[in-house]
Amino acid sequence: MRDVIVSINAGQISGRQNAGVEYFLSVPYAAPPVGANRFKAPQPVEPWTGVRDAGISGANAPQRTGEVPGLDAESLIGKGWHRGDDYLTLNIWKPEGTCKDAPVMVFIHGGGFVVGSKDAPVSDGSSFAFNGIICVAINYRMGIDGFMPIDDVPTNLGLRDQIFALEWVQSQIHRFGGDPNNVTVFGESAGAMSVANLIASPKAEGLFKRAIIQSGHGAMTRSITTAKKLTYKMARLLGVPATAAGFASCDLDKVLDAVEKISKPIPGVDLRDEHGFEPVFGISRFIPVHGDDILPQPPLQALQDGRGAQVQVLIGTNAEEMNLYLVPTGVREKMFGLLAVWLLHRSHPNARKTLKAYGLGKRKAGHVLADAMNDLVFRWPARRFAEEHLGQTHFYEFEWRSPAFEAELGACHALELPFVFNTLPTATGPRGLAGAAPPQALADHIHGVWCEFARSGRLPWAEFDKVERKVYRLEAQMVVNEPVMRAAEFLP
Repeated sequence: MRDVIVSINAGQISGRQNAGVEYFLSVPYAAPPVGANRFKAPQPVEPWTGVRDAGISGANAPQRTGEVPGLDAESLIGKGWHRGDDYLTLNIWKPEGTCKDAPVMVFIHGGGFVVGSKDAPVSDGSSFAFNGIICVAINYRMGIDGFMPIDDVPTNLGLRDQIFALEWVQSQIHRFGGDPNNVTVFGESAGAMSVANLIASPKAEGLFKRAIIQSGHGAMTRSITTAKKLTYKMARLLGVPATAAGFASCDLDKVLDAVEKISKPIPGVDLRDEHGFEPVFGISRFIPVHGDDILPQPPLQALQDGRGAQVQVLIGTNAEEMNLYLVPTGVREKMFGLLAVWLLHRSHPNARKTLKAYGLGKRKAGHVLADAMNDLVFRWPARRFAEEHLGQTHFYEFEWRSPAFEAELGACHALELPFVFNTLPTATGPRGLAGAAPPQALADHIHGVWCEFARSGRLPWAEFDKVERKVYRLEAQMVVNEPVMRAAEFLP
């Protein structure tokens, strides 16, 4: 292992070279979002003298991670909160030695907009670097700092951070041998929702050529008016005015206590819109808002008006997304009919009718709820995004089933990540998401598909459209003409 020094706009950084990859960790793309900068749009980095060590991971956004029964969550979301002010940073993995005009991939992590990190083991970018691609992973503000509208604060600060990071890539990635004209932004879960929103945002136009949306879409945004219910509730929980000064006066641990409390079903907060829909189905209270300069319209409306048509899009879902939430906890097997209806009704005005269409009364209630929510929360809204995007759009489905939890975990949410990054060892073992012996050949195939898309935009199957609805199944390596889902009847 040896040090590698690169000069960027703010000064020199020292990364590391090891086994054919050079990596630079926790490189600042914006000033620390603390003090006077805490509730401001991202600010430029102050230049430094000397050489800044970029060989070790630094701070990340304030967060509190929980346990997932029987699963190693650390591989997916990182070790939790690594305290420190300077966390608007990014990691870079590049091929060893001099490279020129290499394709660039920028990853936005998931975690419900409240947890997660660029340093999660599953999203190590080394394999992309081995394949001639420069991989970047970013941190961004989350929770009340990133995704809660406050009257005297710019909205969508987390998205503004992501845009600022992409602007940094445009101006600086050539110093690492990357091509700023060949950038693919990709993300999973909340990161995928972010990518979908960036496609729809006029502020992100021109910052990337391609986008990959893994288990996400553009339907998880709220109006500012609805989202402010959360702001006022949080202020009451904390006992402060609903202002930047009020929230800034709170100890961060106290803030995280309130985030945990508000995230529970009871007492919670009612974030349904005027039609009785809660677009996140209770998975997270903190999400982007529309109606500002970042998202002037709901993303699907923006797509219909041609926004993002110049971006080549690869979007997809996993076949059994909700199993991650319902199987390890035992909820899927313990669920009964009235509780399933009550839970879904908190987010959907026609819960009973919807669940009946999915077999309530004929099958186990928990299995019915899982199937319905797979489609309502993830699979159908992603297909709606694909339908409305006016540019090149390809759709995939990840259907390989994990053997974990006696093979009940299946093709759950986040399972594609170790295949995409070719980091199967991080998700393998008794508590691994992918079980004891996931297929390396499938990881090689999926990683190769992502790499080729980032290089050229080419994919080994035809585009998606509303009529033929071609979906590529990643494990089977075959295209199916997919019918319209039952969920189409029950979503706006």
